Amino acid sequence: MSLQVVVNFRVIDESNDWIVVDKPAPLIVHPANRKPEPTLLGGIERLLAYEIENGACPAIVNRLDRDTSGVVLVAKHTAAARELGMIFERREAEKEYLAIVIGWPETEAWECAEPILRAGDIGPSPIWVRQIVHPTGRECRTRFHVERRFEREGEKFSLIRCFPETGRMHQIRVHLAHGGHPILGDKLYSGDGSEYLEWMAEGWTSGLKRKLRLPRHALHAAGLRLPWGGGRTLWTAELPDDLADFMAGREFVEHSDLILWSRYDGEG
Repeated sequence: MSLQVVVNFRVIDESNDWIVVDKPAPLIVHPANRKPEPTLLGGIERLLAYEIENGACPAIVNRLDRDTSGVVLVAKHTAAARELGMIFERREAEKEYLAIVIGWPETEAWECAEPILRAGDIGPSPIWVRQIVHPTGRECRTRFHVERRFEREGEKFSLIRCFPETGRMHQIRVHLAHGGHPILGDKLYSGDGSEYLEWMAEGWTSGLKRKLRLPRHALHAAGLRLPWGGGRTLWTAELPDDLADFMAGREFVEHSDLILWSRYDGEG
């Protein structure tokens, strides 16, 4: 099967310093493992070809995992990349995500401050990128709020608004799973990671479809706010169709190019 996928991101906003886009899943941000596949950065470079000819140098500021959709900020030149990077380093950027999780949380709002680290740092792990809650891990804090509770085919699910206050790898996914409400479709954190290993070995199987329901984890970067130009700028992206369809009870339509593309996951 040939890999022919359109890099169909949507431009949300643009200035001389940056461009903000709504990244679909499962589009990867940067090239990984030398795989011949479309990337967001490649699409941005094609879009800004004229500016690049005149000195622009696009750089992704807030990287999302392949299977996470939503707002991505891209600096157009080195000075903007440096300034925007410092804003994130100082934790002045406010990030907001939406996640569909399994089950109904006991409370409407809560906070998780459990430290996390890579599982392989404390023992053998067959999945290099898998993170776990551990007392020797790095500081990690996320706030959560229930937006909606719903049922589908007799199962309970919730739409959760997530506010990560730190920027650790997979922290929203790890914190939700640790609290007993893993994100729908999460191959790494719905269980012990065996779904991820099965997927890497065999691709998207009927067995995985029964267990995970969606071929990608239901996490969406819905908003990004940061100081710029003397004020605070907010960019938002609506919940994508695949997640909205699941909440509405509609059937997910599989596309062979999407499933193939999603299989090459170098980020987790």
